[in-house]
Amino acid sequence: MGKTFKHSRYSQIIQQVFFSHFEEGVTRFDFDQDELWMALEELDIKGPKYLAEIPNSFRQGTKIPEKIRATAPEGLEWIIRPAGIGVYRFVLAPIFELLPAANLVETKILDATPGIITKYALGDEQALLAIVRFNRLIDIFSGLTCYSLQNHLRTTVPEMGQVEVDEIYIGVDKRGAHYIIPVQAKGHNDSLGIVQIEQDFALAAAKFPTLKCKSIAAQFMNNGAIALFELELNDGKIAIASERHYRLVASGQLSENELATYAERPHN
Repeated sequence: MGKTFKHSRYSQIIQQVFFSHFEEGVTRFDFDQDELWMALEELDIKGPKYLAEIPNSFRQGTKIPEKIRATAPEGLEWIIRPAGIGVYRFVLAPIFELLPAANLVETKILDATPGIITKYALGDEQALLAIVRFNRLIDIFSGLTCYSLQNHLRTTVPEMGQVEVDEIYIGVDKRGAHYIIPVQAKGHNDSLGIVQIEQDFALAAAKFPTLKCKSIAAQFMNNGAIALFELELNDGKIAIASERHYRLVASGQLSENELATYAERPHN
């Protein structure tokens, strides 16, 4: 099943569920996997082996269908949050866009990606995670010494149910303090959703309660650079704490003048 065809089917199914609940003035409602089964039967189409893939795809960057988005008041959008094991919640929330800034200065980094990884990396997200790891971009961006603990971690979090993080790092600062660093990666054509960031903070609080959480998002940019964002959770709201753009280059593409400029930049 191709990605576009799969998302088309998922859109039909989630629309069927949404409009079975929606009426003017509704701002949230829950649905479960039984309702997904019912939608499949009503539409007479075949769904995935694991029904959780349908809501999860919209939690992980696939755009909510236009027919659903059109019902949201100006400045708000419909998102799908986990609400327990096999239970999901449509919620109206302020629009959250995590897009690379157009005019942010780039930093050149000497490319340490092994050629064999570049040749055989599968998919945008997998390639991005590998490139970030081999070039130690999480260390450079965060200012910490970071160690990859696990990638594609799936676990359950109280009141959320199953969550998934693309990769988790443990960071150590110069004082010896430890940090938990969940990383979400997106390719050129996908966007990061607020639900994924909320899940990162919830997972960190549930599984690593003694560690400070730094949630980081990585995005391939259309111009070939890599954007990294650090997200903060303040008073229940997600906000961008910092953003940097990195371009991987060969040794001959990084001049002494550029290095001197980098040395004069502020540390923040």
